[in-house]
Amino acid sequence: MTEPVLLSVEGVAVDLPTPRGNLRAVDQVDLVVGAGRTLGIVGESGCGKTMLSRAILQLLPKKAKLSGRVMFDGQDLVGMDPERLRKLRGRSLAVVFQDPMTSLNPVLTIGTQLIETLQEHLEFDGQAAKMRSIELLAAVGIPAPEQRLMQYPHQLSGGMRQRVAIAIALSCEPKLLIADEPTTALDVTIQAQILDLLAREQRRRHMAMIIITHDLGVVAGRTDEVAVMYAGRVVERAPTPDLFKKMHMPYTEALLAAIPKLDTAPHTPLPAISGRPPDPTRPIKGCSFSPRCRYAEGLCHQEKPRLTVAETPDHQFACFHPILAPAGAGV
Repeated sequence: MTEPVLLSVEGVAVDLPTPRGNLRAVDQVDLVVGAGRTLGIVGESGCGKTMLSRAILQLLPKKAKLSGRVMFDGQDLVGMDPERLRKLRGRSLAVVFQDPMTSLNPVLTIGTQLIETLQEHLEFDGQAAKMRSIELLAAVGIPAPEQRLMQYPHQLSGGMRQRVAIAIALSCEPKLLIADEPTTALDVTIQAQILDLLAREQRRRHMAMIIITHDLGVVAGRTDEVAVMYAGRVVERAPTPDLFKKMHMPYTEALLAAIPKLDTAPHTPLPAISGRPPDPTRPIKGCSFSPRCRYAEGLCHQEKPRLTVAETPDHQFACFHPILAPAGAGV
């Protein structure tokens, strides 16, 4: 990666107290995002993707215990003063949450939510903020933006609400945008429009972006790098073309196989990953994926594999029995 490092996640772990005991939601994760680059974080529900994003944003639950470092634009976010964090999150570090109905305030108009963001972080006066809000709504593809300013979130469709959330996130020209499952609960055609919108704005503004998703198909043509997470750990990471050309982690292979194919015959059962994700309050001794892995044997049940360098230093995987054939070739 030749671009300067904008975000560096170093040995980050997140522990949550529960009635069943300690829950390790994120387990010693290291990631780097360069300025203007797009990273995809992929994994099943419960693998720690969202909790990792909240660790980056410093929006963890009150009782959560965070260890490690989160360096953003030369500043360590862990332990930063809350007021400085609040200003940083609105100005340089933005987020699009997965459910726009809950991330938007239902009792405030769209215009109020956009305008107060611009006034708070960029110190726009009322008229300038209103004009800029109209421009932002138009930029994210919302028709009749002046009329939309006067409407409430419940008066907009799910796709429109997500576009408003993106407009608010982009309003202060952030250096990094985190999109956490930005297409949840949207139909397929709207999903593609939202993802294309994010990709277009990322290129136009040359901002860094993290896309969090459970679908490898989403990151295939829209990211520079991919990190695959399982049970709170990164189990494979690589430049996107390298990952799809020659993936090594069996879990990555299983995720790819679970994507529905257009040429599949009607009524063909969808492939699924056998078994269930591990209970994070009951960590197992060996590789977390071993109970579900068809390649697992011996050492897999005794030790946790560490990230190992593959063909290039940028491609790493955590597996004792990696896939050596180019399983993802032709994707």
